[in-house]
Amino acid sequence: MSGSLWLKPPSATPTLPEPPRPAPRPTGTAADPIDELALRLDAFVAEAVHPDEIAALLESDGMTDDHIRLAYGRNDSFTLAEDLYARVERRHPEPPRRSRGGRAGSEGLGGCLLRGLVFALPGLAYVLAGPLLAGAPGRHGLPAGTVPLLAGAVTGWVWNQALSHRAHTWLGLGDRAAAARALLTGAPAGALAGTAVALAVARGGELPAAVFAAGQSLYLAAATVLLVLGRERALLASLLPLLGALPALRWDLPDPLRAGLPLLSLAAACLVAARTLRPGTARGAAGRGGPPLAASLPYGLFGLGSGVLVLHAGLGESLAAGTGAVVALTLSMGPAEWLLHRFRGGSLARLRTLTTARAFRRAVTGTLVLCLGGYLAALLGLTLAATLLWPGSLWPAPDRLLVLLLVGTVLWLGLLLQAFGAVLGAAAVCLLAAAAQTLEPAAGPLAAGGAAAVLAVLSRVLLVRPTTHRV
Repeated sequence: MSGSLWLKPPSATPTLPEPPRPAPRPTGTAADPIDELALRLDAFVAEAVHPDEIAALLESDGMTDDHIRLAYGRNDSFTLAEDLYARVERRHPEPPRRSRGGRAGSEGLGGCLLRGLVFALPGLAYVLAGPLLAGAPGRHGLPAGTVPLLAGAVTGWVWNQALSHRAHTWLGLGDRAAAARALLTGAPAGALAGTAVALAVARGGELPAAVFAAGQSLYLAAATVLLVLGRERALLASLLPLLGALPALRWDLPDPLRAGLPLLSLAAACLVAARTLRPGTARGAAGRGGPPLAASLPYGLFGLGSGVLVLHAGLGESLAAGTGAVVALTLSMGPAEWLLHRFRGGSLARLRTLTTARAFRRAVTGTLVLCLGGYLAALLGLTLAATLLWPGSLWPAPDRLLVLLLVGTVLWLGLLLQAFGAVLGAAAVCLLAAAAQTLEPAAGPLAAGGAAAVLAVLSRVLLVRPTTHRV
């Protein structure tokens, strides 16, 4: 469903009927106020795909129907918008030029894949430290120490999602020093919160896992700083010691080496993050009023809901099969980010070339389906690769594979809505699905499928509107 009230024209042509052009004004008459308004709004009206865009602008500018009748002789904003639309020739902006690196106002594929890699490489720390955390079976049938590790990780996801939004908002305002200041105060607080939660839920024999969770929280804080400030390559360099886990896939390593390699990566990430945050220590950084803290809360809630869904995808009927699923979902964030940029770029191109609302809706819907399909194909390929390469991983059963694809759909559509400012709806849907699956694990396919369907409808309704894509 499109969520639109437009009626399909009776003819076979796909274009909307053009509003009639007004008759030319006789020579010597007074200047038409609508011509003056068209001249003032020329740039916006020329880019409009439909008169309703112009009507929305008029209403947002405070023009009431009474004012329009008195000043312009038209009944309402819609009639005036149709008149303006008819008087101004369509002119759409050219797409941004590609830079030398092959980007067109968005991240390149290489950069997005790099981010996916730095999302997944920390998983090697669990391979190294696994024998050090081994013990008696933990709670809920999970391996020893799983509960404090998961509690610390989820806390970090929630905190750092909200912190990333706040820092990115400062960057959008052109104040990099203020963004660094926000990270300088927020990242250590997030590390402390994750550590405190992990220690609070730890039980007897789980202290080593709680200590590892503290290091995990510290790493998440440092990685957030480096990713927000565009230092992906520096983060990747700090993770290189974890490649020492590759021999551990086949041979046993001494305990000092198993502990030392993750500590070396952690220390490197923290040092690079501290150096990157130097602008935040300058006097006056973030001194002026910034974005409200409440604006970042929905992003944290989205991190909570999506994080719990990912955990359920990995903690299904078989932990071995679930490990590969989590690795695949983590790696897939690289292609997901690139496809988000592709969708936005494709939509802006359609906005430039199409001149009717109906054609734009069809084109954007097709682009949405192609990008989502491309992401799910990438997720399947990464699941196969993780199954073949990750130690002890098994190909998920058909029902678990379905859940994996549904969770992937929820993640990608949620990130898409988040990118267009509709994070509150995405967060609410993810939280409800996560709560349903937590209360009733057997409802996994139904919860994830329902969330995917709702997000698909929300995406379709929002993204077929030309005004959503205005930059």
